[in-house]
Amino acid sequence: MTPQPTPRYAWYAIFILTLANISSFIDRQILSLLVKPIKRDLHLSDTEMSLLMGLSFAIFYTLFGVIIGRLADRKSRRNIIIGGIAVWSLMTAFCGGVRTYTQFFLARMGVGVGEATLSPSAYSLIADLFPKNRLATALSVFSLGIFLGSGLAMLIGSGIVAKLPTEGLVNIPVFGTIFPWQLIFLYVGLPGLVVAILLFTIKEPVRTNTLQKGGEIVTLSLGEALAIVFRHPKAYLLICFATAFGALINYGCNAWIPTFVARTYGWEVSRAGAFYGLVLVASSVSGALFGGWYADKLVKRGITDGRLRVGLLSGVLCLISCGLPLLPKAEWALLAVFVPNFALAAPFGAITAAVQEIMPNQVRALASSIFLFILNLIGISLGPTSVALFTDYIFKDESAIRYSLVLLYLIGGLCLLVLTYLALKPYRNAVATQRTHEKLPTY
Repeated sequence: MTPQPTPRYAWYAIFILTLANISSFIDRQILSLLVKPIKRDLHLSDTEMSLLMGLSFAIFYTLFGVIIGRLADRKSRRNIIIGGIAVWSLMTAFCGGVRTYTQFFLARMGVGVGEATLSPSAYSLIADLFPKNRLATALSVFSLGIFLGSGLAMLIGSGIVAKLPTEGLVNIPVFGTIFPWQLIFLYVGLPGLVVAILLFTIKEPVRTNTLQKGGEIVTLSLGEALAIVFRHPKAYLLICFATAFGALINYGCNAWIPTFVARTYGWEVSRAGAFYGLVLVASSVSGALFGGWYADKLVKRGITDGRLRVGLLSGVLCLISCGLPLLPKAEWALLAVFVPNFALAAPFGAITAAVQEIMPNQVRALASSIFLFILNLIGISLGPTSVALFTDYIFKDESAIRYSLVLLYLIGGLCLLVLTYLALKPYRNAVATQRTHEKLPTY
């Protein structure tokens, strides 16, 4: 345990945690570049492929996330993250040796178990490293890992895919004979173990803003913890579901845009992935940094719901973007993706800070894990799969994937906008209640 950290140390910890986040999303998103060879070699449909990208991962990610969130409120968050990185890195590498669809599905479940440790533990840990008037900015920097990881998966993966043999088999130690595309899982999985080692340079911070009775920190039962998490159910659940529909768009697009460009405009997937990766990195980094800065600025000006107002902007821009899959040229469509990606990145750090603000320390990780349970159940499970279902069962034509993406933007953007608007007043009330029970730390 360490005393109140200095700003320099706090930002160093953010840097290492962001590296972990980048690693997790590279492992999570790499499948989007491998749709064609995996479908060909394992004889899969779009829907079966989408289950590998979404449901297989999300099942255990969401279920274990709640259990791990409860554990992170009581044990060392740093050590939980270290163990999780080791698990998801090894399970990603194991995808390089699978022989059947079932084995692949189970391996992706294992990746989900490992990655379930990161965000709930990290959100709680970061809230103890930074004062609340800087928390949205800090969490926005951490959330850069989501978008940098997704973008780097496209960029790095595209370069590797372009150089891999398009047919035949390769032999490697331990796994034996595998398909060439399986090498990518070894390349992106094993380096995560280095990040796990770097986490040992961070110490578990002292927990701040704890519930106390008679000068002693209160230990909560699970029932008591859940009662506190849902003390403001309308504010909390509206925030959760609003963010989840933003994630629906984000995961759906990241899973299918390279394939959309290949099918619609005739580009190679490697070329589409590289172009999209560059746009994704530029738009998401700028969006996340802007959103965190702007949210904290609004809060400093006394606008209590300033962190949620960034979500209103996100919903509007996503609705405006619904026509981009219909643009006549691939370059135009890929450049236009900058707008929704900027919009989806902007509120994420601010929204996670909003959840932390209305929760005492003993339930922050649990509240975050339930938040992520809802977000990923809708985002990861339904994002990639909804696009595939629209394509397979509504339009019944692989080349009609552009219209599936139009529906994704419309449905997700409208739900994000409406639910965020409905959350504003309940959130203001929740913040007012929470602030009467704690003092805000400052540097």
